[in-house]
Amino acid sequence: MGKFEQALDKYAKYVIQQSRSNLTKKGSKASGSLYKSLSYKIQGSNVKFLSNKYGLYIDQGVRGAEGHYADKATSGSPFKYKSKMPPSKAFDKWIKQKGIKGRDKKTGRFITDKSLTFLIARSIYKKGIRATMFFTKPFERGLDKYGDEIVAGYIEDNLTI
Repeated sequence: MGKFEQALDKYAKYVIQQSRSNLTKKGSKASGSLYKSLSYKIQGSNVKFLSNKYGLYIDQGVRGAEGHYADKATSGSPFKYKSKMPPSKAFDKWIKQKGIKGRDKKTGRFITDKSLTFLIARSIYKKGIRATMFFTKPFERGLDKYGDEIVAGYIEDNLTI
């Protein structure tokens, strides 16, 4: 393994480690499937980062049908809910893992999990998903930190005098 590949490997390990750390800090680690899915492959002179499909939505956020969160990252997201709500079923496992119980505002009684998942899905549809930048920030910081080392490794491996 040449200096260039070693530098790419250090960079990729840094990005994955920091991204996982960010997921843990933000409380986004319900089942841990996104955390576990983060990986990378070095293919020639490229690094390919891999994750579950929804990782992109968690990182960049999704604008809601009726508005979005006021932060710059979410408002610039390429993703938006238009006509379909997220499926309520998607939140069944999540509310059980988090131990969330919904209550009726007027009576204070507990509502069913089915009602709660519908309310969560409707709220996400209307407001969207706030961008966490759990991957983007380490990706950019890693370039600042290891960019010179990557370039130097490339030059050293490919320059012949």
